[in-house]
Amino acid sequence: MSPTTAHNATASAGTTAGSAVPSAQAAHRHFYGANGHVTFLGAGPGDPGLLTLRAVEALSQADVLVADPEVHDVVRTHARAGVDTPLQAVADETSATAGGAADLVMRAARSGKRVVRAVLGDPGLDAGAGQEMLDCATEGIIFEVVPGVANVVGVPAYAGVPLRDAHGTDVRFIDFRSADSRCWTEVGASDATVVVSATLETVTAAAAELVTAGRKPDTPLTVTVAGTTTRQRTWSATLGSIAQTFKQAKVLPTADGGQPAIVVVGERSAPAQRDRLAWFESKPLFGWNVLVPRTREQAASLSDQLRSYGAVPAEVPTIAVEPPRTPQQMERAVKGLVTGRYEWIAFTSVNAVKAVREKFEEYGLDARAFAGIKVAAVGDQTAKSLVEFGVKPDLVPSGEQSAAGLLEDWPPYDPVFDPIDRVFLPRADIATETLVAGLIELGWEVDDVTAYRTVRASPPPAETREMIKSGGFDAVLFTSSSTVRNLVGIAGKPHNVTVIACIGPATAKTAEEHGLRVDVLSPEPSVHRLAAALAEFGTARRTAAIEAGDPVKRPSEKRPTRRRART
Repeated sequence: MSPTTAHNATASAGTTAGSAVPSAQAAHRHFYGANGHVTFLGAGPGDPGLLTLRAVEALSQADVLVADPEVHDVVRTHARAGVDTPLQAVADETSATAGGAADLVMRAARSGKRVVRAVLGDPGLDAGAGQEMLDCATEGIIFEVVPGVANVVGVPAYAGVPLRDAHGTDVRFIDFRSADSRCWTEVGASDATVVVSATLETVTAAAAELVTAGRKPDTPLTVTVAGTTTRQRTWSATLGSIAQTFKQAKVLPTADGGQPAIVVVGERSAPAQRDRLAWFESKPLFGWNVLVPRTREQAASLSDQLRSYGAVPAEVPTIAVEPPRTPQQMERAVKGLVTGRYEWIAFTSVNAVKAVREKFEEYGLDARAFAGIKVAAVGDQTAKSLVEFGVKPDLVPSGEQSAAGLLEDWPPYDPVFDPIDRVFLPRADIATETLVAGLIELGWEVDDVTAYRTVRASPPPAETREMIKSGGFDAVLFTSSSTVRNLVGIAGKPHNVTVIACIGPATAKTAEEHGLRVDVLSPEPSVHRLAAALAEFGTARRTAAIEAGDPVKRPSEKRPTRRRART
């Protein structure tokens, strides 16, 4: 089968697969009848990682998604392209209430749609969801419930406050909005751990109710807001001191009537124990806003790594990739690859893989065109991109992931074992000559081909530029000298409080030439080792603050009034 025929066959297969979707929808309507189907889904307290596998599956099959505003971003990621989100499209905010959501759910279900109704926490603890279930039952609309992690359970776990111990401590749950005097009296007379759903504005009132009901004023408590997210914050105090703790921390009322808070009252909240168990807020970069000067596609694994350290990555591309000005050289090289001109092809970036892949698609080729050719990748990310294309690299550096590392493992040309002495090297227009010179020294002929051009990206939004210049970012990761020059060129110089992390000495030198103080230098030229080095810096900074008895603050929380001077 020719490459063109294979390409066409693949396209036909894609059409057939796509046609299965209407069939599945038809089968759904045949089974459920004229009315649709509703899935009441618990989206958890806020951490997207707490969605269940069943929740992700239900979201991928939804025709209509009606989500509480607090969890819309959490669940929307897993919904299929083109899903209808009527609640978020409502222009009049007064109609985007629980009642408005219920109406949207019923109308969509009556029209035969598969509806996912996503709520914060668990639907079994949501009074509005319970009423919507009754409405579905009344009209004969089939529904299901996908439980989620309840706020009153998930938030204490992330705050480092276990609710029970080996002795089987009793646990009571109270919603401040609906609790009456009898409820407070019952929990006040017991020694149970009490979990109160409240707002920051009602925490002190809840503490007073418990003291009035019989709890001692020195009973420990914790108050957590934005639980399970990187905005989480927890205060430790006692029933009698929480008001003073809030005053010292300058906790002010919010304009929206109250930020939701989870309060845990009892010995399980004692500071000595919580300090040892607060695993989430003690992550090395917890809450840090980290600027990653790369595109979202390039930064995916790096951003995931930063999130594992508790950071909030923000991808801001500093370069844009464009086709070469004269594509004929690239076209000749790809044709030569198919006709057997090369023994090796070496990829030094994900963008190089993308450029060759696009040229293949233009000619109706696929990964089979690499048959009989040895393939090298400069590092793990480039290798991963090749595997996604359907090509397993023959050579990836065993040590340093760079051109120098690739040359360390590259075999010299041997006329006995190598029938062809030529290497195809698709690269950027500004690539260094290190690899070319090294391959020639090993006896290879090199076709150094410009596969793409790198140009300075457009400036980021005004809000991002202001964060960069005013110290809103806690750290920035510079992965090359060009990212330093381009970021400063399109957005301005990072503020003095921003931690500057550089991938290597050359990048650090460029940063210093632009008047930046380099705080972190990666021991290896690897983006993942750079992120790990930043995490180590964050850990050392946190440890120093604790040992000095100072509050642990992010760099952006200590903004000086004077900007860094150029050197």
